[in-house]
Amino acid sequence: MVKLQIAQDPVADDLLSTDPFALITGMLLDQQFPMERAFAGPARIKERFGSLDPVAIADADPEAFADLCATPPAVHRYGRSMAGRIQALARVIVDEYDADTAALWTTATTGRELFARVHALPGFGRQKAEIFVALLAKQLDVKPRGWTTVVGDYGRKGYRSVADVTDPDSLQRVREFKKAAKAAARG
Repeated sequence: MVKLQIAQDPVADDLLSTDPFALITGMLLDQQFPMERAFAGPARIKERFGSLDPVAIADADPEAFADLCATPPAVHRYGRSMAGRIQALARVIVDEYDADTAALWTTATTGRELFARVHALPGFGRQKAEIFVALLAKQLDVKPRGWTTVVGDYGRKGYRSVADVTDPDSLQRVREFKKAAKAAARG
């Protein structure tokens, strides 16, 4: 079994390593929020909700689930709105993948198909989909034919995104890369 170290917390990382819905939820939460805290969010949800079962999450009362996600320490800076996205993600996993999150990637036969599936998820724009496909390939060895074509630079060696975070040092290198990229974009 691959041991992910994205959240930099043993309990959260164990969950990311063993529960596909936790991993995809962490990726969903990874926006406008520190990466390791986003990926620790699924552990916080499981602790409070008692489960990360997509069926239970999809069927949960939206107000109660939003309260659970927004209670300090919140699972995200925008806990209430992200709760709705998490429930929408769970609904897609239940309805389209028979509640088997890993089927999203284990049944994709090409990189293009995998990218299209991830990109179609609620809250997954093009860049987030590219990064998640790269994460699957680089850390979980999910490499359907053509995966490198659909992920662009995220498939390259280096420290560009969460796909490259394997320990505290790589997390710092990704942060430095992102900071430099933002500075370059500002000109």
